[in-house]
Amino acid sequence: MKRSHILQGAAFAALLLMVPVSAQQPPRPAPAVYPGLPSETPATFEPVTDSFDYVKRDVMIPMRDGVRLHTVVLVPRGAKGAPILLTRTPYNATELTSHAASAHLGPILHGYDNATDVIVGGGYIRVVQDVRGKHGSEGDYVMNRPLRGPQNPTQVDHATDTYDTIDWLVKNTPESNGKVGILGISYDGFLPLMALVNPHPALKVSVPMNPMVDGWMGDDWFHNGAFRQQMMDYIYDQEATRGGVAKWWTSHFDQYDMFMEAGSAGNLGRLRGLEQVGFWRKMLEHPGYDTYWRDQAVDKLLAAQPLNVPVMLVHSLWDQEDIYGAMAVYRAIKPKDTANDKVFLVMGPWYHGQAISDGSTLGALKFNSDTALHFRQEILRPFLDQYLKDGAPKADVPPVTAFETGTNAWRRLPAWPAGCAAGCTVLPTPMYLRAGLKTGFTAPGAGDAAFDEYVSDPSKPVPYRARPIKPAGAPGWSEWLVDDQREASGRPDVAAFVSDVLRAPVKISGQPIANLIASTSGSDADWVVKLIDVYPDEVAGQPAMGGYQLMVSADIFRGRYRESFETPTAIAPDRPLSYRFALPAANHVFLPGHRIMVQVQSSWFPLYDRNPQTFVPSIFRATPADYRKATQRIYHAPGQASFVELPVVITP
Repeated sequence: MKRSHILQGAAFAALLLMVPVSAQQPPRPAPAVYPGLPSETPATFEPVTDSFDYVKRDVMIPMRDGVRLHTVVLVPRGAKGAPILLTRTPYNATELTSHAASAHLGPILHGYDNATDVIVGGGYIRVVQDVRGKHGSEGDYVMNRPLRGPQNPTQVDHATDTYDTIDWLVKNTPESNGKVGILGISYDGFLPLMALVNPHPALKVSVPMNPMVDGWMGDDWFHNGAFRQQMMDYIYDQEATRGGVAKWWTSHFDQYDMFMEAGSAGNLGRLRGLEQVGFWRKMLEHPGYDTYWRDQAVDKLLAAQPLNVPVMLVHSLWDQEDIYGAMAVYRAIKPKDTANDKVFLVMGPWYHGQAISDGSTLGALKFNSDTALHFRQEILRPFLDQYLKDGAPKADVPPVTAFETGTNAWRRLPAWPAGCAAGCTVLPTPMYLRAGLKTGFTAPGAGDAAFDEYVSDPSKPVPYRARPIKPAGAPGWSEWLVDDQREASGRPDVAAFVSDVLRAPVKISGQPIANLIASTSGSDADWVVKLIDVYPDEVAGQPAMGGYQLMVSADIFRGRYRESFETPTAIAPDRPLSYRFALPAANHVFLPGHRIMVQVQSSWFPLYDRNPQTFVPSIFRATPADYRKATQRIYHAPGQASFVELPVVITP
C-alpha cells in the first residue's frame, strides 16, 4: 500500500470520529411481528387411564421434621381391604415403577427389587419411596443414614421416616386393610431392618434380602479391614449428585490396569475428585473398625432391640456384594425368638438379588429347577399372605429353608446350622494343610516339612477373576464368586492344598473358619483363604465342568488388624503368627469323586486394594515406595498347624 493512501485513510477515519453517532447509525426499525402457530402441547395434560388395571398416585409424604418424601403408590383397580407392600430406596422410585409404558401393573413393576409375581398375583398395593435426599424426595442424603444417636444428632433417621410413611399410608390409602409389609434387596434390604427399630403398629412383616449390615466387617466397603475398591464407582454415582447424574467414568478396558496405574485407592479417589463426596471423606478418616462403624452395625443395633415384627432374612450363598449381612442379623436376633415364630431364614444358591430373578443357573452351575421361583411361590408369598392378608392360612414355612448345593435340594431345617431336619450334629472338624500342598483330616506329623512359601509381589497382584476385568455391575459381575479357580491355583504366588479323591460325601452346614499360622517377611500382609470343591477330571453330561474348581466359601483378612480391628499394628517380620477368621456360610456337599482344595494367597485384585506389605498408618495414603515384595510362609507342623475348620454334618 502507498503511503498517500494510508494518510488519506487516516484522515477519513478522523472525520468519522467527529460525526455524531446518530448521524452514523440511524435508528433501526422495530422487528416485524408475525402471528405464531398455537402450541400443540397443552399447558396441563391429564392421561386417561380408565382402562388400566391399576391406579397410580405420586404423593409427597411429610415427615416429622417437615421434609417431604416422594412416594409412588400403585393400587390394583377395584382393590378393597388390600395389604400394602412398601420398598424404600435410593434408586429412584419413579424408575422402579416405570419399567414399561403399560396398562398393566406387572410390566411396569418388572425389574430390580420387585418380586412382580408375588405382588401382582397377591393383589398387593405396591408402594415405592425415595429416601430423603435422593431423586424426588426433599432433605439431605447420608449413606446408610445411622440411627439417631452418636453418629446422627438429628431427630430423624430411616426408622422414623419409615414410621411416618406407614402412618400416612394407612390413613390415606382407603383401599388398604391397614396392614403393611416392607421388603427390599441390598440397600433396599438394609431399610427393612431399620423399620424394626420402634416399628409402627401397622408394620406386620419385614423381608430384608441381601441387606447391607456392617460395611467394615464383611459387606460393601471392607472385608476384615481390606478395602473393596471396586465399590468406589458406586460411592461416586450415589453421592456426587442427588439424582445420580454425575457418573464415574471408565478409563481402561481392564480395571486391573486402571487401579494399578492409580497406585492406591486414595490416589485414585483424589484423581477423580471423589474427596468432594462426604461418604468418601469418612472412609478416608475411618480405615479401622472404630466407633463410626460399630455404632451403625445393624446386627449390633438390632440385638439390643425388642423383637416385635416377624422377619424373613433372605441370604444368597454366592452374594458378590453383601454376603455378610443377613447371616450376621440372624445370629444377632434369633436368640430372642424364644417361641421360634418370628425369625425365619432362607438361603438360596444365588448371586446378590437373584431371588427375584431366574434361579435355574448361576454361572456354570445348574440346579435342575428354578430355585428363585420356588422361593417366591412356595415360601415368600405364603409368608407375606399369612401376616398381611385378613383370614389367610398359616404358611407352611420352617424356621430355616436352605438350599443344599452339591446335591441341589431344598432342606427344611429347625435352625441354622442344623444339617438336617432331625438327629444331625454339626461337628467343627479341622481340614489340615499338609506338606506337599496336601490337605486332609489328619493332623501333620513330625516328619512333615514345616511350611510352604510363596512370594507376594504387589506389582503383580493375583486377579480375583480372569482378565480383562470389567467394572462392578457390568455383565458377568454377579457370577465372579462361582468362577473357575484353576487359573489362580496354577500361579506361583498362590498355595493350593488339595485332598485325595473323596470316597464318601462330606457335608458342611455353617461357617468354615480359617486358622492360619503364617509369617511374612514384610510388616503387613493380606491373607485370602478359599475353600474349593474340585470336580472330577471328567463330568458326564457336562464336559465343561471337568476339573472345575468351584469356590464354596472364601474371604480376605488384613493382617494389620490381627490384634485389634480398631487400631492397626505392624506385623513382626518372619514370625509365625495365628490368623483366625470366619468365611461366609456354606450349605454344601462335596460328593464322592470330588476333592477339597484350600487356596491361600495375599492379594485379590482389583476387587480389594493392594496391601503394600510395608506397614503404613493408612493404606489409602500409601506411596509407590511403600509397595514391596514379601515372602509368605504357611506353616503345617505339629504345634504350628494351619487348617480350615469345617462345620461337618454327622448323620445318625
